[in-house]
Amino acid sequence: MYQITPIPAFEDNYIWALCQPEHSYCLVVDPGDADVVLQFLAQQQKQLHSILITHHHADHTGGIAKLRQQFPDARVIGPAAEQHLIPSLTEQVKQGDTVSLPQFNLTFDVIDLPGHTLGHIAFYSAPVLFSGDTLFSAGCGRLFEGSPAQMWHSLQKLLALPDDTLIYCTHEYTLANLQFALHVDADNAALVEYTQHCHDLRLAKQPTLPAILANEKQINPFLRCNNKLLQEKWQKDTALALFTMLRAAKDQFKA
Repeated sequence: MYQITPIPAFEDNYIWALCQPEHSYCLVVDPGDADVVLQFLAQQQKQLHSILITHHHADHTGGIAKLRQQFPDARVIGPAAEQHLIPSLTEQVKQGDTVSLPQFNLTFDVIDLPGHTLGHIAFYSAPVLFSGDTLFSAGCGRLFEGSPAQMWHSLQKLLALPDDTLIYCTHEYTLANLQFALHVDADNAALVEYTQHCHDLRLAKQPTLPAILANEKQINPFLRCNNKLLQEKWQKDTALALFTMLRAAKDQFKA
């Protein structure tokens, strides 16, 4: 058994911390800020064992150096395609690789997800998916480096995971994403209900994450571009054409 805890950072980042009650080790994902991680470790009386990195952006990697000063033996595992941008990696991984963490009795599969960045990866150990900035609840990442076709293909990989997959993405973007989703798909009853649920969570100062893939298949417009009704509504002939249009529209969207 293990616990996954969100450590808030910056305005809307979550650094995920995976700990097991019976031992002192902790794993963190995308630590952009070392100080909040060190505070968490001190409070929980844990030792940093491993760091998983999904991509090179500073709000995901900025804390690595300071954390390794405190924990020089910590493993730092991240995308082989971006090792030149993340020099602090101790292990580089890519699609098809596995990350064995016997201290946690866990093995993660690595999934290449180009789109947000060209070397972006995710870590999956059923039912947990650390999706970085590729898949958000009700949204997906901006295309800073990749093409719409690359991101659409990456999302298909995630859609193929089991319905009970828990999506631990690294930003609390859900309410903003839901505003755009309602603009795209206003008649979606599941989306309306989920929007109210997430508003209630945020009013209670609770995270909206992790998201459940089965629900995302019903409410996330970027995962629903194969839907013929949505294609007809937005006058697009293919899923990729609809995805391309929606991703560009989201970049310009103002609620």
